[in-house]
Amino acid sequence: MTEQNFRTSVIPLERPGDPNVFDEQTFADAKELIGRYPDGQSRSALLPMLHLVQSVQGQITPDGIAFCADQLGLTKAQVLAVATFYTMYKRTPTGEYLVSVCTNTLCGMLGGDEIFAALKQTLGVGNNQTTPDGRITLEHAECLAACDYAPVVTVNYEFFDNQTVGSARNIVDELRSGGTPTPTRGAPLCTFKQIERQIAGFFDERTFAQDAPSAGVPTDIGVTLAIDRGESAPSYAASSGSGSQPAPASARRAAKQPTSAHDAPLKTADSDQASGTAEGKK
Repeated sequence: MTEQNFRTSVIPLERPGDPNVFDEQTFADAKELIGRYPDGQSRSALLPMLHLVQSVQGQITPDGIAFCADQLGLTKAQVLAVATFYTMYKRTPTGEYLVSVCTNTLCGMLGGDEIFAALKQTLGVGNNQTTPDGRITLEHAECLAACDYAPVVTVNYEFFDNQTVGSARNIVDELRSGGTPTPTRGAPLCTFKQIERQIAGFFDERTFAQDAPSAGVPTDIGVTLAIDRGESAPSYAASSGSGSQPAPASARRAAKQPTSAHDAPLKTADSDQASGTAEGKK
């Protein structure tokens, strides 16, 4: 089976898209998203609104592009540019469960590449492809920000840590049989459309576990060891004697605290009159 190049594929726009395919609730949700941003900055709602579209259609379609453009006063080209930049916006139909395998450096070296190859064989699909029953979409991920649990797999962005080829196969086998395996950390699994609604910023009591653990022993080991050893790191506030407020850069330098290049004043055409540029001479 030929794999689609997800990074260079674009959403087919051979038809203009019809924003009116969405129901009244979606229009109301879009209005709520826009209302979360200051007047005149409605375009800031584009990212959550694209997730809202995916929570309805399971992907970004020409209809979704037109819907976002109309609601935010943007061109469809502007919306499409964003939708094709971020990999979380899917350009083809996404299965009920999105299985992501980290193949970045650490996970890849510790078994992520083998896991991804095994799942492609088990599911009979390639990267960014969906099983014929529409149940599972498989993708490789560049990084899932869980190197302390490598190699990791996520299902609809919930973590399954310290995976092996066998355990990863067990996860997809359970998904294919209609089950919902329990993540190592985080909330119980829900469908792709349900998690997209949560990412868009809408609370869902049916699927959201507010008290679910998000960290484990590997995450906390540094802090735990520091407490056991009675170690602590010096703070800028403590060295300056100024209470809870960080010391100014000059005080930190005087106290020989570590500094960053970002502490220095920024030079711009407006502020650096000695730049010799046309802007600096104005």
